[in-house]
Amino acid sequence: MSSNPNRRQRALAKLVALIAFGAVLFLLFPITLAFAEAAARSLRYLWWMILLLALGIWLYWSAAKKP
Repeated sequence: MSSNPNRRQRALAKLVALIAFGAVLFLLFPITLAFAEAAARSLRYLWWMILLLALGIWLYWSAAKKP
């Protein structure tokens, strides 16, 4: 059970790194920020954003699986 806090700390660190990476991408590519704002306003863009996020999550989990 002593490894459980370490796992949580690593998971939290990964989440913070992912959020920071996303923020840097928004700053480097302002078009993505405009797309996110449009997605908040229009349902058509929102579905594309949901699909892109789902694709990213699926790619991450499929790449993280051990063969």
